[in-house]
Amino acid sequence: MKIAVCIKRVPVMEVKFAITADGSRVDEAGLKYDINDFDLWAIEAGLQLKEKHGNVGEVVVISLGPDAASEQIRKALAMGADRGVLLQAERSPADGLSVARALAAELKDGGYDLVLFGRIAIDSMNQMTGPMVAELLDLPCVTNVCRLEITGATGRAERALEGATEVVEFPLPALLTIDDGLNRERLPSLKGIMAAKKKPLDVKPAQLGEARVTVQRMALPPERAAGRILGDNADAVPELVRLLQTEAKVL
Repeated sequence: MKIAVCIKRVPVMEVKFAITADGSRVDEAGLKYDINDFDLWAIEAGLQLKEKHGNVGEVVVISLGPDAASEQIRKALAMGADRGVLLQAERSPADGLSVARALAAELKDGGYDLVLFGRIAIDSMNQMTGPMVAELLDLPCVTNVCRLEITGATGRAERALEGATEVVEFPLPALLTIDDGLNRERLPSLKGIMAAKKKPLDVKPAQLGEARVTVQRMALPPERAAGRILGDNADAVPELVRLLQTEAKVL
């Protein structure tokens, strides 16, 4: 089985960050980067499928971004992926269709049985790139996969819906986006880290074409107003209810 996993280099969001002076993007100074969480689960899904099929075939990790994104690809190789492809671009553009076209151009003649994406990127939160690639490649697409089985040339996936579970069967080749709950990624071992240094990493320019969506301005949300302490016993309840009705207007 030949599996492609498309991953994105994203900033670690648990730290404070700033917007550039022109308001066009996040200031990268001092930021740390890692593989998008959902993409880590997609990598793990690909590795587990390969293992279940007797370790026959390969798992190829593809990322679009600057040269520094090779660090994230090497991490995926240390987890167990077989080879990587970096589609060079100064940065990942805001136009999801532009990114999808570049990824589709790379995937088109790869002979992949399965293409995996994370459900969403934690920096852009768009959920668009995977389905766009599926449309460009004319592949069946199942999103938000939380359970997965592949038998022969057929797959069966479960999607968690609000209050229900949807079961979808699909033929291979296909494209899936992986959701939380399918698995948890393995940690790279020391042996895997050493082996990753020798695994092939192909670097080529991304075929982005013209971007038709651009970010005009970004801004941090306004500071929240300071809270008020009305009291520390039941006597404060009537005033609290009044303020929730008249000021917050939530009752």
